[in-house]
Amino acid sequence: SIMVNAALEAGAEVREVVFHKFSPQGVSGVVVISESHLAIHSWPELGYAAVDVFTCGDRVNPWDACNYITKHFQAQDMTATEVDRGIIDMPRQQVV
Repeated sequence: SIMVNAALEAGAEVREVVFHKFSPQGVSGVVVISESHLAIHSWPELGYAAVDVFTCGDRVNPWDACNYITKHFQAQDMTATEVDRGIIDMPRQQVV
């Protein structure tokens, strides 16, 4: 699938894959990776898909996955927002 291949393209280690196809169209699914997940919810009747690429650490490049997905879905438009999640700055102990 495009989502699994996007995870691999980004350098992620795929653990589990679960997708549900809706009738008559659309899909929701998640690719669980060692570094977190990729998720999709699609509305083909609207020509729209919402994708979340969540990675931890610096070994996986989430933008490689985003670009792969955009290319292979042949998206005419793509809007992305990068969100820093988790512990952004580690607290530093003051030396007295």
